[in-house]
Amino acid sequence: MISVGIYDEHKISQEGIGFLLKNIEDIEVAVTISERGNLNEKLKSATVHILIMNIHTFNTQTTNLISQLTINFPRIRILALSVHNEEDSILKSIKAGAKGFLSKDTDKNELVEAIYTLRNGHDYFSKSITHLLLNKYINNLKAEDGFSVTSIQNLSSRELEILKFWGNSFSNQEIADKLFISVRTVQSHKNHIMQKLNLKTIVDLVKFGIKNNLIEI
Repeated sequence: MISVGIYDEHKISQEGIGFLLKNIEDIEVAVTISERGNLNEKLKSATVHILIMNIHTFNTQTTNLISQLTINFPRIRILALSVHNEEDSILKSIKAGAKGFLSKDTDKNELVEAIYTLRNGHDYFSKSITHLLLNKYINNLKAEDGFSVTSIQNLSSRELEILKFWGNSFSNQEIADKLFISVRTVQSHKNHIMQKLNLKTIVDLVKFGIKNNLIEI
């Protein structure tokens, strides 16, 4: 069971996130927090694997809070949710210790996918943010030595198929429907792909796909 905490200063949106996660297999909301002063105490008293932070105002206090939580609770993986999609804000939150970042266009399926991905030890960024971050690297892909083209030989035909679908903006559910497999199986294949290629983040996975002509841009 994945134990989730929700930190949101606005109670109505906090309840909305909790409602989206209600009755999701393997996920339970263990604690909800609306006041910053109660964060440490509540997190100490509950087992939390993923902390969803709904960020309404992005400033230095926000990044400091993420840093403090990362230090105080190293086993908790922070998933930031924010309407602020500016590159600077995203990069600062990642540098502070957030393991995932979801944008304002996130839906329920992507929220659940992010939780499963973080729990499996990988970082997660919504597709719009992934492409935003890739803009920093896209002109230098050909010169990078980080990804060997021969690494593609380590992937099975099914894994290559899933990587192509995902890289071209198909959701886990859409991939599952096309291949007649379960969503959980799709996620399992993604994890195996990351492990085989020794990649740590979804951004690295997309970069690999682009460099090996598996993903169109």
